Amino acid sequence: MSRKKPSDDIGVEPVDAVDPADDSLDDVTYDRVFRALSNSTRRRILDLLRDRPLTTGDLCSSFPGFDRCTTMQHLGVLEQAGLVIIQRKGRERWNHLDVLPIKNIHDRWIGDYARSAVGLLAGLQHELEQRD
Repeated sequence: MSRKKPSDDIGVEPVDAVDPADDSLDDVTYDRVFRALSNSTRRRILDLLRDRPLTTGDLCSSFPGFDRCTTMQHLGVLEQAGLVIIQRKGRERWNHLDVLPIKNIHDRWIGDYARSAVGLLAGLQHELEQRD
């Protein structure tokens, strides 16, 4: 089985990490989050972290087709986007999912669209009930 090179599928230049305490996201931060989420491997990493924090070794073993360096680069992109928080305990590196950037995206775009869609559906339901 051939292993992917560390540079495969990464596509993001190194940038400073996002401050997780900052609730307001600017356009650069949104770009980092969307770029991180655009890669299927990084989305799978986030899926694995959804239930509980995992060590970097655990995550690396979940991607047998990648070498450790490639997995670490994906984790770096997620950390820079503020989607993963790293905690070191002794020799272990624990990775925690931070959902706040995704919530901020939801609040900025999806929430408004969802409210609008619910309003349209309620209006349609009212119209249909009036016909009966």
